[in-house]
Amino acid sequence: MLKRPINEIKLKFPSLSINEKLARSVVSGFVGLYDPRLDELNDIKTAVSEAVTNCIVHAYADSAGEIELCVRAFSDGLIYIKIKDRGCGIEDVAKAMEPLYTTRPEEERSGLGFSVMESFCDGVRVSSKPGRGTTVVLTKKLRTKLSQ
Repeated sequence: MLKRPINEIKLKFPSLSINEKLARSVVSGFVGLYDPRLDELNDIKTAVSEAVTNCIVHAYADSAGEIELCVRAFSDGLIYIKIKDRGCGIEDVAKAMEPLYTTRPEEERSGLGFSVMESFCDGVRVSSKPGRGTTVVLTKKLRTKLSQ
């Protein structure tokens, strides 16, 4: 039996760098409804920032496309965050998730985006198809049970 979320928000926005702050604020506001600890909230905000920045920098090759954000809260304290683009996709997800791997060294990218997400979340799942886009799912379990 699948768990049903107690709350959910969905948002679509253009892949403009200013919208990284928007995504971070929306997720922070949503998760903040459930009175998380400050470190939990900061972890989530940092991971979302990295995931959205990856979409902005890599997915649409110097043009704006659409990013979809979905955040769900579950009664057991689980926060589920999905960030999806329909950009160029990733050829080798395993390689892309290696620390320090970057496709744009000339832009002084550190190649730590996925590593940062993994260090701040309980789960990070990445699926991608070249030419069709990438989906990143982040999960974080808050220490308290959630109520509606």
